[in-house]
Amino acid sequence: LIVTNNHVIDGADEIIINFADGSKLKVEKVLGKDSKTDLALLKVNPKRPLAQVPFGSSARMKVGDWVMAIGNPFGLGGSVSVGIISAKQRDINTGPYDDYLQTDAAINKGNSGGPLFNMDGEVVGVVTAIVSPSGVSIGLAFAIPSNTVVGVIEQLKSYGEVRRGWIGVSVQTVTPEIAESLGMPAASGALIAELTKDGPADRGGIRTGDVVLKVGGEVVSDMRALPRIVARLPIGKPAAVEIIRGGKPL
Repeated sequence: LIVTNNHVIDGADEIIINFADGSKLKVEKVLGKDSKTDLALLKVNPKRPLAQVPFGSSARMKVGDWVMAIGNPFGLGGSVSVGIISAKQRDINTGPYDDYLQTDAAINKGNSGGPLFNMDGEVVGVVTAIVSPSGVSIGLAFAIPSNTVVGVIEQLKSYGEVRRGWIGVSVQTVTPEIAESLGMPAASGALIAELTKDGPADRGGIRTGDVVLKVGGEVVSDMRALPRIVARLPIGKPAAVEIIRGGKPL
């Protein structure tokens, strides 16, 4: 099974995997793809076992940690570049679940779908995008964090699609003014603006005007964090929610 970006294989009639030793393998089947996280899972049938690398924890990565990227920039296969984690949880408006690791390792066209390693040789991200007015690396590159990748790949393997948690709410930003009116020390969390009637949140006792601070033990740092956290929740299972209602924690 080979992990890559959805945009690398989207619309292809035939997909060939090229290996560093010059050998090639035709992809037998696309087991699944997810445009919202830009991931795809491919199946090949090798004559001998392929080398594999383990996933590490992207959550443990800190700004300033060294990382290494390996890819195929401009057709130069096996090219290696190094840099640091420049930022975490970066939103570049490519989809509803943007939560990228940002790195200044040199990333160019052809790096997409390649691994971003920590210094223990574990994959902590899948390189997916750059920001550049010229189309070549200016030190602004983004990788899907491994903690997201692992969950998506397991679902593509099991179902051929991603089945995401849903609670049935519309949310808006908690402004400093709203935070002050609720007696919160700082603006954080997600403000519930609307509920889907008889949806999970409605049945669970959430109300319009609540500010959600945690879901399933994960901190909701801002409005955009809530859909990402909820999407990772197992479907049909209860999850504890911490909120502020009328200035009081519940």
